Amino acid sequence: MTKQKKKAPVSIGDQIELQIVGLNHQGEGVGRFHSFTIFVPDTVPNDQVIARVISLQKNYARALPEKILKPSPFRIAPFCQHYGACGGCQLQHLAYQQQLQFKQNLVADTLKRIAQIEIPVHPTIGMANPWQYRNKAQVPVGVEAGIVQAGFYEKRSHKIVNLASCPIQHSANDETVKVVRQILQEMGISIYSEANHTGFVRQIMTRTSFATGDILLVLVTNGRRFPQADNFVQHAREKIKNLTGIVQNINTKRGNTILGPEEVTLWGNHYITEKIGLLQFKVSSRSFFQVNPLQTEKLYAKTKEYAALTGQETVFDLYCGIGTIALYLAAQAAKVIGVEIVEAAVKDARENAKLNHINNAEFHTGAAEAVVPKLLQQGYRADVVVVDPPRKGCDKTLLKTITIMQPKRIVYVSCNPATLARDLKYLNENGYKALEAQPVDMFPQTSHVECVIEIQKVQSSK
Repeated sequence: MTKQKKKAPVSIGDQIELQIVGLNHQGEGVGRFHSFTIFVPDTVPNDQVIARVISLQKNYARALPEKILKPSPFRIAPFCQHYGACGGCQLQHLAYQQQLQFKQNLVADTLKRIAQIEIPVHPTIGMANPWQYRNKAQVPVGVEAGIVQAGFYEKRSHKIVNLASCPIQHSANDETVKVVRQILQEMGISIYSEANHTGFVRQIMTRTSFATGDILLVLVTNGRRFPQADNFVQHAREKIKNLTGIVQNINTKRGNTILGPEEVTLWGNHYITEKIGLLQFKVSSRSFFQVNPLQTEKLYAKTKEYAALTGQETVFDLYCGIGTIALYLAAQAAKVIGVEIVEAAVKDARENAKLNHINNAEFHTGAAEAVVPKLLQQGYRADVVVVDPPRKGCDKTLLKTITIMQPKRIVYVSCNPATLARDLKYLNENGYKALEAQPVDMFPQTSHVECVIEIQKVQSSK
């Protein structure tokens, strides 16, 4: 006898009343309608809402809120005038302490659901002032009715929200974007059209050093030839306080990739200098560097705690970027070895080692899953391994190599609880045990969470 397919209790266009009971990983409210899951953005737990169904899948539906019947005690008025249209933040309408609780719960629930492990997940380390924390702005540029626009995309679209300001950005980034937008308008420099793949300026990127206040400006252009470059540089230098360098990044490809492979320094330095603890780091346009330097120090302090170094260990820092974690741990280790696929980042890591007079660090270029097996064959061994992978997590070949190498401890720094849980499941099944997790709020007002996991090798009972 064939099982009859259960029909969803809602249809597209239905208006339904819901009690919001939680949040999903994207920060959207979760409600239940006759036990059927409904995701509703811009709602918070304990909201009672009227929502209209906009899409339907086998096991869930999505709906947009039309009326808040009874607001949750956790609901607050968003600080930003652009919130709701701009897609940059997801949680400004949720009180900050509840944002921190949501991120702690998200890590714990994801580890339990995907990895089938339950470990202590400590309260999320938050910020005293969860605003103006970003040292990097990266915004697309467009034109509407002849006026240059610069800002983040609207939710679920590529329409630019022309930002007057962004409260999670360093104020210098805000001001720099505003000034550059004015210069582009006044000089009549052509602006890129995503639809037609025509026009010159695609993106404005700024990096502001929390340590020095210096600003690096990057224009991403659809072509190399910049006939008004000298004039642009002159205007920018006159109008942007603390400007230390202007870089042109060339990206002629269609698509969503922001930075291209070629750069030209139009004036000044191609980097700013940032600090973590007592260390200095040169950060260029393409460097991976945490966007929240205040929280980065807390994240790295926890990484150092979980590494439990005595000065005798060899430490592998995999997906090392410009060497920040490796160099942060170097003073407590016998040797640190970084691996990174981006050649420019490895060059920066070596320069940063020299800048900080660190002599016990070496860096290798290549994919970690290719380089680490070769290092193992050459006789390298790690006592402690730190991994800080991109959102897709660690390659399985790399995880297998790490378990063959058998370090005493692994410290996993993650920006994606789902891939973290997947990788922990593999490690837990192959001789390692996750002990505890520490979420860190690197991105207040958004649904993103960073997390550090302490992992130890299981002692053999033989």
